[in-house]
Amino acid sequence: MKRELQSWFSPSLQKEMPIATYGDFGFALLLVPTAAADYLEYERFQLMDHLAPFIDAGRVKVFSIDSINNDSWMNKQLDPRYQAVRQQQWNNYIYNEVVPFIRNSTSPETPIITCGASFGALHSMNLFLKRPDLINGVIAMSGVYDLTEYTNGYFDEDVYFNSPQHYMSNLADHGILEQIRQSRHIHILTGSGSYEDPHASGRFAKILYDKGIWYELDVWGAEWPHDWNTWRAMLPHYLGSRF
Repeated sequence: MKRELQSWFSPSLQKEMPIATYGDFGFALLLVPTAAADYLEYERFQLMDHLAPFIDAGRVKVFSIDSINNDSWMNKQLDPRYQAVRQQQWNNYIYNEVVPFIRNSTSPETPIITCGASFGALHSMNLFLKRPDLINGVIAMSGVYDLTEYTNGYFDEDVYFNSPQHYMSNLADHGILEQIRQSRHIHILTGSGSYEDPHASGRFAKILYDKGIWYELDVWGAEWPHDWNTWRAMLPHYLGSRF
């Protein structure tokens, strides 16, 4: 499996941001880390080993990025307003820097699918829904789609517009809704075991249903906890059966 590590100084975030790339060909899978983790998290927890057959076969090229959750929602010492601003800066980093990097590494026609587990699921869903003109779909594993679960009670306009559970209920822009509806890859996956919240996935899926948006909601059983053994099984299953 081909593996490259690169980085650049991000104008959006004013810090060096690394990215790991795996493979040469296929659609682009943009991996967003969980909680306070980094761009090599999926590799450390052996998920990349489970994706290797798809990467080596040229079915997918994986781009794994850093989160900035430690600079925002996971850092309780920061003023919550700054946390919200930092979230917006990270979104700009993805749209204005990472997406062009992926395009330059593949082709302008290559689909980009965001993917993440836990907090990474919320970010992945949010990135897709806000810019369906740039992102073509999402695989969200074990997510909660209400950002206030992480903001310790803080709520402002930036929280609202980065909380899919909130803004999707009120989204009325026909153009954006039609772009979202065109995607055949909105996969909402969850286990039902320890520390999972399948009801959160169900509540969010209902919002998409009410908007006439196609999605796939797949709730796995009680033997699947909120942990890496679940995600190491889920993601290869969906790459093999849906892409």
